[in-house]
Amino acid sequence: MWWQVLLAIAVTLVISIPATAVIATNYHKKMTEAKLGNADEKAREIIDEALKTAETKKRESLLEVKEESIRTKNELDKEIKERRAEAQRYERRVQQKEENIDKKADAIEKKEASLAEKEEALAKQREEISKLSEQRLQELERISGLTSEQAKDYLLKIVEDEVKHETAVMVKEMESRAKEEADKKAKEYVVTAIQKCAADHVSETTISVVQLPNDEMKGRIIGREGRNIRTLETMTGVDLIIDDTPEAVILSGFDPIRREVARIALEKLIVDGRIHPARIEEMVEKAQKEVEVMIKEEGEAATLEVGVHGIHPELVRLLGKMKFRTSYGQNALKHSVEVAQLSGLLAAEMGLDVRMAKRAGLLHDIGKAVDHEMEGSHIQLGVELCRKYKEGPVVINAVESHHGDVEAQTLIACLVQAADTISAARPGARRETLETYTTRLKQLEDITNNFKGVDKSFAIQAGREIRVMVVPEQISDSDMVLLARDISKQIEAELEYPGQIKVNVIRESRVIDYAK
Repeated sequence: MWWQVLLAIAVTLVISIPATAVIATNYHKKMTEAKLGNADEKAREIIDEALKTAETKKRESLLEVKEESIRTKNELDKEIKERRAEAQRYERRVQQKEENIDKKADAIEKKEASLAEKEEALAKQREEISKLSEQRLQELERISGLTSEQAKDYLLKIVEDEVKHETAVMVKEMESRAKEEADKKAKEYVVTAIQKCAADHVSETTISVVQLPNDEMKGRIIGREGRNIRTLETMTGVDLIIDDTPEAVILSGFDPIRREVARIALEKLIVDGRIHPARIEEMVEKAQKEVEVMIKEEGEAATLEVGVHGIHPELVRLLGKMKFRTSYGQNALKHSVEVAQLSGLLAAEMGLDVRMAKRAGLLHDIGKAVDHEMEGSHIQLGVELCRKYKEGPVVINAVESHHGDVEAQTLIACLVQAADTISAARPGARRETLETYTTRLKQLEDITNNFKGVDKSFAIQAGREIRVMVVPEQISDSDMVLLARDISKQIEAELEYPGQIKVNVIRESRVIDYAK
């Protein structure tokens, strides 16, 4: 029976397995179909959601882009409006300026038209005035029987004669009174000053003599092939004349300082005995230093002798340098000391500042210390030096006016001028042959007399000034300037003279009348 059971089981299994398989297959198929359906639904849902999301994103993006474009458009519109408004403002300003310019142009045109009208009116008025003036002059000439020029000359002549006559009488009376008093006082002061002052003067020359111990020294001074004498002449700028003069060497030169340096150096070489180029250079340097010291000491001695203090050291040195300067044989330093003493004495007589007068007198010729080295007259150089070293205006004016080139502004300047004349003009003070002096003055007058229109000429102030009187009918006021210049050029070309010569051209018209 068991096999039936087995068979039945087997049959059942055989039958049930396919059925189970079929059922399982169907089940699986259904399940798969169900799953597939669910997946499709989910997929469709996902796709729908994705589409919805994408649509939403798209709408949002479109909105953002639209907002951004709207914002940008608004900004651009705003900027365009601002620029348009600014352009409109500029345009309005330009229009206003153009309107203003047009207005100004119109105003200028109106003013020009008005000025033109006024000018025409003025021209007409001038014509009328000139016509009236001519008519008035014609009427006056008809009434008086004289032309306008004749009437003017007549009136001027009458007034000029009366004024000149009255002025001449008054001036003559005042001059006579002043001269009586001034001559008396001046004579007293000058005589007293000359009596109180006595200065020694030494006539300077252009040569110096050095004594030698023996004539053999001449050969040593000359040296081998003349090298010693050439070195000495080159170093000092002085000519050495070695001739037949026994036991003496002559030093020739126009510069007294160089001559003094050469003399001292040569004397030192003679004492030393060693004469060769190197030793000569050494001795010349020592001599130069000694001369500088000597110049300083001479300047200090002059200030002490006069009693003037507080002068700048450079001016003191220049005063000492004037010891080696002569003017017509008169020693410049001795002359300055004498002028200072005379100025002080005259100032004391008149109750003026004695120290200031002495200071001005001592420095009046300070320019002569440098006039061989610098351009200009000793007066111009002296004024420049005094200004440079802070001298007062009284001293500067005295220096500037002591030859009459500039008007004296103080009594001290007048005293210095008088003292300078006394010191230079007294007998024996200056050395110049009378023949040479008179010849130069005659030549000076002859030169000026040769010019056309010159009536007379006079050389005055020791030849420092030529006074020329011209014929007024031939030389006018404007011609005087050219005549003075021509005379100056002619004098410079034909004459040799120290310093400067002042050409003073005078044109004088005289009218004489008598009161009866």
